[in-house]
Amino acid sequence: MQRLYSFETEAEVAQARANHVRLTRVREGATHGRYALQVEFLPKTDWPNLMFRAETAWDWSAYSGLAFDLLNPTPEPIVFGVRVDEDPRADGVRFCRQGGATIPPKQRIRFVMPLAPNPMDFGMRGLPALKGYQAVNTTVSNAINLSHIVAFQIFLDHPQTPKRLIVDNIHLIRYYQPLEGIVDEFGQYAHANWSHKVRSIEHMRRQLRAEQRELERIPDLPERDRFGGWATGPKREATGYFRVEKVDGKWAFITPDGTLFLSIGMDCVNWGEYTYITGREKMFRWLPDEKDPLAKYYAHLSGALMGPIKEGKAYNFFLANLERKYGERYREVWREHTLRRLRAWGFNTLANWSASEFYRNGKIPYVATVGIGGDHKRVRSGVDYWGKMHDPFDEGFQRNLEASVRQVASQVGDDPWCLGYFVDNELSWGADGEPTKRYGLAYGALELDASESPAKRALIEQLRRKYRTIEALNKAWHTTFRSWDALERPHDLRSQKPTPECLQDLRTYVKAFALQYFRSVRETLRRYAPNHLYLGCRFAWYTPEAVEAAAETSEVLGFNFYVPRIERARWKFLEAYDRPILSGEFHFGALDRGMFHTGLVPARNQQERAQMYAEYVRSVVEHPYFVGCHWFQYIDQPLTGRWFDGENYNIGFITITDTPYPEMVSAARAIHQQIYRLRWG
Repeated sequence: MQRLYSFETEAEVAQARANHVRLTRVREGATHGRYALQVEFLPKTDWPNLMFRAETAWDWSAYSGLAFDLLNPTPEPIVFGVRVDEDPRADGVRFCRQGGATIPPKQRIRFVMPLAPNPMDFGMRGLPALKGYQAVNTTVSNAINLSHIVAFQIFLDHPQTPKRLIVDNIHLIRYYQPLEGIVDEFGQYAHANWSHKVRSIEHMRRQLRAEQRELERIPDLPERDRFGGWATGPKREATGYFRVEKVDGKWAFITPDGTLFLSIGMDCVNWGEYTYITGREKMFRWLPDEKDPLAKYYAHLSGALMGPIKEGKAYNFFLANLERKYGERYREVWREHTLRRLRAWGFNTLANWSASEFYRNGKIPYVATVGIGGDHKRVRSGVDYWGKMHDPFDEGFQRNLEASVRQVASQVGDDPWCLGYFVDNELSWGADGEPTKRYGLAYGALELDASESPAKRALIEQLRRKYRTIEALNKAWHTTFRSWDALERPHDLRSQKPTPECLQDLRTYVKAFALQYFRSVRETLRRYAPNHLYLGCRFAWYTPEAVEAAAETSEVLGFNFYVPRIERARWKFLEAYDRPILSGEFHFGALDRGMFHTGLVPARNQQERAQMYAEYVRSVVEHPYFVGCHWFQYIDQPLTGRWFDGENYNIGFITITDTPYPEMVSAARAIHQQIYRLRWG
């Protein structure tokens, strides 16, 4: 162990950098010596943080965790983040490792930020916790050079009110837990016990019988019509399909029968996810041999986006557990059981990525999920987590868009139970802020060769219409292009300071780019699904221009809001568009039931996770522009990470063994009963 700071002297405090925070040396919360450091985070500021920056790079290569003692002296939980930088260019995505955790009110916890080994070296986002420490869950899990650390910080994400934490005993530790034999035959963590952990197949079936009795006992929520709308509320025009309307100054969905409807949905009601076995066989205490009936749930997968295994053998423990629990006809039995569950819990929407077997189910409304696949041109925005952005000017994109929509529309048909279509998810629009991020798609187009990029040709055409001569463009942009032909070649202008005229041209282009995308999607949906709503593209990263274009073309603005609650002040800028808003993803996770990672918004335990769920739903219902929220996701992710990107989050309403979390179910049913009265009185 190497101690870095314990704040026993003013000289130590002087080494701390205060960025939108106030620092005070105090006795309260001291764990090593007599003093600790109080950090007051200022409200309505961007990423306020306590930072320590090295004069010359630190060598932390002998250690694998950054630990510290943290006290929350306030009466409310605080979600905080930790970032460790290997390079001064670190920006929260590159050249750093970043994570987050929640500290409950009036509690002191010893946290550790894992630095090495990188969990993704093992194909998962989180690893088993070290005794005596609570892990900060990594959200940016880059492998960093521990012999060249230049800074670290504790930060908050845009607090709307003042927050206060007390930190002490910042130190480095060696942090590693063995991974051999960590997974039992049901896909659960083998080295811990907790309530509702499955012990045997018979135990699993006893749990099912008890749940079936409970579902028979409890009725559907009161005041609900067949769609889950407000049966006793005001009536609007019934058109036979879902639509949106402002009612008493508050946006709402209107059901096909004309009742008010807020969409409370569950993402990923499907058949679970595979986890790679190849190269990780020792992690599993049991795997079926090839003659075992459960061997049918092996698969050979390729094309993983992240992690060390790009292709190999994988297994789906959830499917194996469904067969153990429901028998060989589990697909139809589990489908009906799930529909009964969700209605009893108060959910009225089967949300994105739910299995197509739930389309046209006639019991719960659902969204149609379209991902635009196929081979077509793309553009780098610089914020490309899931990959580069579609080039909407490319004819290949238009063909693939049409094929993707047509395939889903053939399954949905003209079903009135379909709420609408989400098309794509978390696209690489760039991000608000500095020009290279906000106008990243324009910079990305400039980096391409016009002979191969329709997006580049569209940009040049826009500039030629405005400036007519290359000399006029050079004067406005302070550039030295020799000719329009020279501009067609790749150019990287990200390091050049843009002129005001250049910024305006880039803004015009990214707006035109976004409009080309959204109009193409809307027109295609009008051909294949004319009676169903366009619910948007599920923004995670966005620019003002992209949101503006979406508001002009979509019936609903779709965002994935991973925050503890919807703070109206933070999202007030969206009200200017006067469009209904749907939160397509949110979740909270905890580490008290054998999982290794909390997901993007952490909770202390299952009880707090349930409380956070209810508070989020309440904040959505009380916001007049929001028309619903969809929880991501139905099932916990595999303990050893989903094959595609290693996510292994505790974010399910049910476990890998199909066991409901009772705290989540109870909290959901209670808040769901109130949504219409909370909204309209």
